[in-house]
Amino acid sequence: MSPLPASCPEELGLPATLAAYRSGGQGAWDGLFDGDGRIRPVWRPFIDHIGQIGAPALQARFARADAHLASSGVVHRVYGDGAGVRPWPLSHMPVMISASEWSDLAAGVIERAEVLNALLADAYGAGRLVTEGVIPAALYAGSPEWARPMVDPKASNAQPLRFYAVDLARGPDGQWWVMSDRTQAPSGAGYALENRLAMARALPDLYRTMQIDRLAGFFQNFRSHLVSLKRNPDARIGLMSPGPLNETYFEHAYLANYLGLVLVEGEDLVVRDGALFIRTVAGLQPCDVMWRRVDSDFTDPLELNTRSRLGVPGLTEAARQGGVTLANAIGSGLAESRAWMAMMPALAAMHLGRPLRLPTQATWWGIDDSARATIRSRFDGLLIGSAFGAVLPGVGTGFALGASLKAEDRAALLARLDHRGIDIVAQEPLRLATTPIFDKGEIKPRPFVLRVFAAFTGSAWQVMPGGFARVSDSHDVNAVSLQRGGRSADVWVVSDQAVKPTSLLRGADARRVRRSPGALPSRAADNLFWLGRYVERTEFMVRLVRAALARTDRHENDIYTAIAATLTSWNALSAFPPLQPPAPADLARMALQNVALQSVMVLSRAALNAASVIRDRFSPDAWRVLNELVALTERPLRDPLADVEADDRLRDALRLLAAFSGLAQENMNRLNGWRFLDLGRRIERGIGMARLIERFASDDPWACDLLLELGDSTLTYRLRYVDMPERISVTDLLMLDPANPRSVAFQMERIAEHLAALPQTGPHAAGVLAQEWQTRLAKADARVFDHALPGDCAAALLRLSDLTIADHVRPSKAGGQV
Repeated sequence: MSPLPASCPEELGLPATLAAYRSGGQGAWDGLFDGDGRIRPVWRPFIDHIGQIGAPALQARFARADAHLASSGVVHRVYGDGAGVRPWPLSHMPVMISASEWSDLAAGVIERAEVLNALLADAYGAGRLVTEGVIPAALYAGSPEWARPMVDPKASNAQPLRFYAVDLARGPDGQWWVMSDRTQAPSGAGYALENRLAMARALPDLYRTMQIDRLAGFFQNFRSHLVSLKRNPDARIGLMSPGPLNETYFEHAYLANYLGLVLVEGEDLVVRDGALFIRTVAGLQPCDVMWRRVDSDFTDPLELNTRSRLGVPGLTEAARQGGVTLANAIGSGLAESRAWMAMMPALAAMHLGRPLRLPTQATWWGIDDSARATIRSRFDGLLIGSAFGAVLPGVGTGFALGASLKAEDRAALLARLDHRGIDIVAQEPLRLATTPIFDKGEIKPRPFVLRVFAAFTGSAWQVMPGGFARVSDSHDVNAVSLQRGGRSADVWVVSDQAVKPTSLLRGADARRVRRSPGALPSRAADNLFWLGRYVERTEFMVRLVRAALARTDRHENDIYTAIAATLTSWNALSAFPPLQPPAPADLARMALQNVALQSVMVLSRAALNAASVIRDRFSPDAWRVLNELVALTERPLRDPLADVEADDRLRDALRLLAAFSGLAQENMNRLNGWRFLDLGRRIERGIGMARLIERFASDDPWACDLLLELGDSTLTYRLRYVDMPERISVTDLLMLDPANPRSVAFQMERIAEHLAALPQTGPHAAGVLAQEWQTRLAKADARVFDHALPGDCAAALLRLSDLTIADHVRPSKAGGQV
């Protein structure tokens, strides 16, 4: 073995000889070194570059990549033990593949996609393979992914598969093997994009100089194909997601945003006369093409899984009639079964007249005597699993090495093999090749699996020049899963020619000017509205808490008690503690801080939850601000008795809230989405200010001073008046002045403007009520003030909130206009 070049110092974890690294690979094929112990040519520029950077600077760059992912909200959801949302685990070294090797790999992936598409077309069409006895009917009927309502021998769906992924692994000799096909709703392409962005940020100079194939062209061509499928030029293209509780929801939102698709859930959609429509605030909008990310069985509760709350009644019929094109077609998950893997070599040979370029991991399905005999004779050395996802003793729904099973589980599986062999498959274990990772300052070899994506672009298949790699954190090949603690890696295809930059932007000769608003699904409008309310309520809560904490030091017990009562009446987390003379002031303050900060935390978390459902409609900066706000409010105080820390925390919260409001005002287009967000904010601010005036407006100058502080209008008041705050002038400024952006009158004017500008598809009760109150406030005089006005106005604003949803969101839930 030859030593590493001098540009690879030992402090990076690359030793002077290759012994330590190679022993870590445990004899498997390694991506970094060839069989002679030399660095592979595709890796040399990368290794030389990081050697020149040095360990401290390299770790700082990788930390920058992690920070980008965290601030962008890139997460994945983990199920089972330790369930929850986890930060995205990025491996800081890519998987490197040369252009020549990638060319062979891509050809094999395209070939496999074409074969699978033909087999699926036959399964839901003529059914020749079953009628001619080529395959057993159990291959279809035994699978839970078999969508019987989609079968139509007279119909011709030549392209049920439009987006395909395949999981590949290298064997000990470097040969790529197919481990599984992904034909249902392949995930990972969006995460591959984010991995690429993060790595480009970490190593921008290297990314510019190495000839790495770009990813944008692949997505550009797939989007163009989806556009070509539209029957109506004004129809929308949607991406159908199960919702924010799905483990890959971030990817759904990211891809919808990146490709300009409408992110929808089942409740956003409706079928009318065999066509699919999106429920929007402007009525029903046609949707001719849908990128489906919901499993087939859950897409239609009418004809498929009746318990599904994720689907659309009638979607199956709309697809059969050609009213919508689904990518992929309902039932395409049929080709993902492990039993299908066992049949694939023979089926492909029949279709192509030769073996596949990419061999399939050796698999036996216990449907015939020969396969059962092989499984029984080699039981201990094979991976035993479920053919169609049923739970098996000692195995569950996954795989387990036969030798590792308990005696009773082994006996049960062998008995089942004899009596119902169609439930069982067995696979040859495959020693995975390794790729380098950067772990705790060292470069180490770890096993990995590569997911490659292919898209049908109208006349041919195209493979994404890169992919999504999952890398184990240990030498355990079973841990190559993000659900089991693994990490993901970018995949760099290093070209031997100059790489042209690509973009999803249109060419200069094909660009259009469009200023009309896009489709705003009713669900998105609802969440934008409530996001506005939660953000504004959080700000009011912060201001009230700051005021209350300030009064505990001054021993203004009456004012403090009134504030605490206001906080409690505003559905705070729990009742605020009274200031009782026997209680030490510091203990009362600590109790107040704990409850108050908890209430702020709950509200900020509610705002983030509302925003998470509409991730595709938020800029990365706005999303980062909300995440920072939640992190700030959830972080415990180091010293609960430290006044400065609590004050700083509340000040920082106001700063973040102001940043979010600024981003919303300056960066969001003045379209319907912005109007619903601002409507929520204006209604909530009006309610809050009216309630404060109702409670605190009096002849007490301290109470008037508090109102100005809570209304953030102290400076405005001092510029107008030189005397102490008094009730009439304070009430006029905060209740009736249409020029003060904190006043109730100002909120009512903005509310009326928004409601008048929104599409009118139903009743207009909200607009009528807003105009009535705008006029009433304009005629009111603070010198002859009606003390019932603030309370009546708060009640009217609450009514306006309900009517806004009823007039502009709920009508489309019931159907709306086409």
